[in-house]
Amino acid sequence: MADAKPIEAHGDDSTRRDFIFIAAGSVAAVGVGATVWPFIDQMNPAADTRALSTTEVDLTAVELGQQIKVMWQGKPVFVRHRTAEEIAAAQRDDFANLKDPQSDADRLIQEDGQAGRPEWLVLQASCTHLGCVPTFVEGSQYGGWFCPCHGSDYDTSGRIRRGPAPRNLDVAPYLFTGPTAIRIG
Repeated sequence: MADAKPIEAHGDDSTRRDFIFIAAGSVAAVGVGATVWPFIDQMNPAADTRALSTTEVDLTAVELGQQIKVMWQGKPVFVRHRTAEEIAAAQRDDFANLKDPQSDADRLIQEDGQAGRPEWLVLQASCTHLGCVPTFVEGSQYGGWFCPCHGSDYDTSGRIRRGPAPRNLDVAPYLFTGPTAIRIG
């Protein structure tokens, strides 16, 4: 026993210890992530809500001078295929005395900021007075929509011209996804 040598510390012990600490930390991080993820994921919108967030509309069925009403997020939206006369009237009325001044070109801007096509007008179909759904009245004084509940009258660009409504019909966020298709929302 007199010849006993002291035990030398090897460099391998410290690298093993470092590996164990790194491995344990990685397992703990994955465990925390797996535990927290369900709580974070439950804050995402439900599948039925995500399905209502956009509406695809095929424009081939809408004849010139007609409009369709589609639902987007549970609200009605008018998609109108305007005639040349309606477009001309809307552009002419850009300089009229409007309660909520906005040019026809400004009402055609897509959600990506690009100019839309003048023959297509996409409006939320709720009167800005009390939320009634106005009807399109051909041959009316302003040639556009009329809300029979309280008498708000809109022109061919959906701008308020007469009545209690405080502002124009809102333009729905839309984007042309092809030559004959739009996505609302």
